[in-house]
Amino acid sequence: MTFIHSGDIHLGAPFRGLRALSPAWADRLATAIPDAYDAMIQACIDHEVDFLLLAGDVFDTDKPSYAHYRRFLAGLKRLESRHIPVYIIAGNHDPFATWHDIVADLPSNAHLLPSDAPSFSVFRKDGHPCALIAARGFSNMEKGADIAAGMTRAAAERACGVEAPFCIGMLHSGLWMDPYKAPTSEKALLAAGMDYWALGHIHKSYLMPEHDPRIAFCGCVQGRDIKETGPRGCLKATLVQGEPNKVEFIATSQVEWGRVRVDVSECAGSDAVIAACVRAAFAENAGGSCEEMVVRIVLEGATPLHKTLSDPLALEALRKELNESYPSFYCDALVCETEAVRDKAKIASSNTFEGALLRGFASDSDDALLAYLQEEFAARGLTVPRCVASHLDSIAARAEDTALSLLEEGRSR
Repeated sequence: MTFIHSGDIHLGAPFRGLRALSPAWADRLATAIPDAYDAMIQACIDHEVDFLLLAGDVFDTDKPSYAHYRRFLAGLKRLESRHIPVYIIAGNHDPFATWHDIVADLPSNAHLLPSDAPSFSVFRKDGHPCALIAARGFSNMEKGADIAAGMTRAAAERACGVEAPFCIGMLHSGLWMDPYKAPTSEKALLAAGMDYWALGHIHKSYLMPEHDPRIAFCGCVQGRDIKETGPRGCLKATLVQGEPNKVEFIATSQVEWGRVRVDVSECAGSDAVIAACVRAAFAENAGGSCEEMVVRIVLEGATPLHKTLSDPLALEALRKELNESYPSFYCDALVCETEAVRDKAKIASSNTFEGALLRGFASDSDDALLAYLQEEFAARGLTVPRCVASHLDSIAARAEDTALSLLEEGRSR
């Protein structure tokens, strides 16, 4: 049995932060979400799946526009023509009560399952029960409640009056990643006797365990901001009795978001900086699933251009020029984390405050530096990350550069 597990489509999601920078790219992203939904529907058809699970947040709001409403229905009707059933639950963005006006227009293959209690359905293949589906949409739960309560294989068999080779659960829940949204636990889900749990709400694909996934978040079909970098899509699950579950990621995103760091220490001028940024964007995009990308670029490295790149007006002009160089990429932010080129040995030997500062850095042993960091972290109720001990040299060097930069900025004022 094969099915596609999708959700968190967020039809109608706005892109307010980007619109101020680029109305054209904001419009492009607004069309990217329904286009990604269409790509997911096409994947169901191309892979000839048995059914589709939509695990909540089809719409971004409880009042979807008429255009998005019709786009959603058009996708379902395409699947209806291929005899592919669709099982739908509501999410926290599109609560069950707001689906009242939509239900009457749902095609015959679409089944909206409630949020107030578990609901059970039978998927039949060639006339025989093939899978029992236990589902419950998003519901605000009392503290200590479990949204998966009552959702077991035994409960599904009792409710449906039949047994089937497979049993699948579907929820819109944050699990342990967002325990305040329809809480449950991995332990409770794994003890329920389900072959597969299809979860929505977390916008990143997650499988547990990876070698034989029994719990899965499908992620979102289209990234909506810089927090959602990389390919986005849906999951195709293949279940065979007596064999491990197989789950395949299918990319659907139309525009991807990326973060890159660009070392400009070898760049002789602005043209070279732009060229380095374009190369880095191409490299980031090479592992993606689509050509268009919104990218955030951080410039780093010691460079004679540090003063120029630190000027907000110059940096914004450079960003605009960069965006004119390759239309399929859009830089939403260009951040300067470069350092001025300095002869630290010469500074350390000088009879200046900066020289004394660097000599003070050099006099500290690794043990003393680590002890200092532990005290500072402890004072804030934090624990020093394990990786810090092996990166003390680079941390100290960055601290030196930061201190010198602050002193130079103070002088310039």
